[in-house]
Amino acid sequence: MRTLCASTLIGEFFVIAFAGLVAMKDPDLATTTVWTVCGIGMLLSVLLCGMLGRRGGVELGWALQIALIASGFAVPLMFFMGALFAALWWASVHYGRKIDEAKARFAAQAEAQAQPQA
Repeated sequence: MRTLCASTLIGEFFVIAFAGLVAMKDPDLATTTVWTVCGIGMLLSVLLCGMLGRRGGVELGWALQIALIASGFAVPLMFFMGALFAALWWASVHYGRKIDEAKARFAAQAEAQAQPQA
């Protein structure tokens, strides 16, 4: 699960950066505000990659997905991109867990076959 979720978060890192570039064109938004918010989002996406194995990491990832969708109020295209990445996040968590379960099952079968039979 960690690999799939981390891949999604790294993709979000770049999407947040590009959204910052788009938001800079809005004359109502200050450059420092845009890059402060985007910088925090980018930093969180990278830090979450390391927190995925810990308790609450997936939940924080969901919070980032909600924030990404909410950023559509500043950059309307982010409503679509946020929803797209939320769907990717769900798929990463859902199928990542299935992959982890299958790996554990295969490892247990291999270990059982490797033990000498009495």
